[in-house]
Amino acid sequence: MNETPRIAIVGGGPGGLLAAHVLHGHGIAATVYDADTAVDARDPGGTLDLHADSGQIALEDAGLLAAFHALARAEGQAMTRRDHHGTLLKEFAPADDDTAAPEIDRGQLRIMLHERLAPGTVRWGHKLTDLTTENDVHRLHFANGSTVDAEVVIGADGTWSKVRRRLTEAMPEYLGVSFLDVRFDDVDTRHPEIAALVGNGQLFTTDGNGRAVIVQRNSNGVIRGYVAFRAEEDWAARKGVDLTDRSSVREFLLREFRGWSETMRPLLTDNDGDYVARAFTALPAPLTWERVPGITVLGDAAHAMAPFGGHGANLALLDGAELAHALHEEPSVEAALTRYETAMFARTGHLAADANAALRGFFADQPDGVPHEVPDREEELRAYEARAAEYRAARTPAAR
Repeated sequence: MNETPRIAIVGGGPGGLLAAHVLHGHGIAATVYDADTAVDARDPGGTLDLHADSGQIALEDAGLLAAFHALARAEGQAMTRRDHHGTLLKEFAPADDDTAAPEIDRGQLRIMLHERLAPGTVRWGHKLTDLTTENDVHRLHFANGSTVDAEVVIGADGTWSKVRRRLTEAMPEYLGVSFLDVRFDDVDTRHPEIAALVGNGQLFTTDGNGRAVIVQRNSNGVIRGYVAFRAEEDWAARKGVDLTDRSSVREFLLREFRGWSETMRPLLTDNDGDYVARAFTALPAPLTWERVPGITVLGDAAHAMAPFGGHGANLALLDGAELAHALHEEPSVEAALTRYETAMFARTGHLAADANAALRGFFADQPDGVPHEVPDREEELRAYEARAAEYRAARTPAAR
């Protein structure tokens, strides 16, 4: 890039932090602004698997792949499939040296990315409230009263991105399925029956009639995940459920999942801490927009999708790396952003559409209540490795 623009990255999640890493590796200055007061100021959520064909490629570009593997859990790639009576339907256990998609806690990933950036790169306590433009300079307005000017603004600010509003009027839509976050601590001692059901990785359970439990072992003896069901978006109010009262939520779940066996009920009722109600939302897919000079978005801000396939964080990381490479290699900012968006649209559009369709299909009523089939885990892992080889082979011999 022949220019030396001021670059502001809005959002200190995996995609934003990874973009800063790769930009700095190319000698390009960039500052990250995040609403949180610190890297560990809030619960970042559960675990995620980083795929060989996306998230791991981005970490390699940032020089962080070894640091990731030092924290990652290969055994977390295991998958168990049970019906709502607890009957084992399918089971997969990875080899000890399988690195196709190891698991890492979201908080661990964020801290790893943050700690290896130069001090002061991330400005915590900066919640974006507005973005204005005058004479090709973008002014970021923050809730703390400060402003920052930049020639390039990268929105890594998630599903409800404020930066995206400068590019498109598209907004996330409710997919018809709500869920409750659940957490089980010290599971091998306090919840041995749940630990046995889940195993070392992920447990998929559905009754084939719009209800499911999907949970995953995290680090430090924790299992996290969600209890999900088809519902109106305001289901709690409609059903008279007090989300702040665990007994009220548990009564609702026992009614809603009344056909589930006693073996599976601890997954519904024995969680540690409060239930956290959430909804599955996604942007229209595939989503594109016309170029707006000096502004772009990545990750969920660009293509928020259902979690089926586990693409979200992986694509955010790869978006961040590819955007940084484009800014380094192209002669101008606009050439770089055009290259990045063109490739990103092609890479993510079909994945988002497929993930959203998969969620709707998974929670649709199945004939005779036969549980919906989930992808074969072994095939998924080998496909990640094959696509990783193809992706690397297709890259131009530019400096990486």
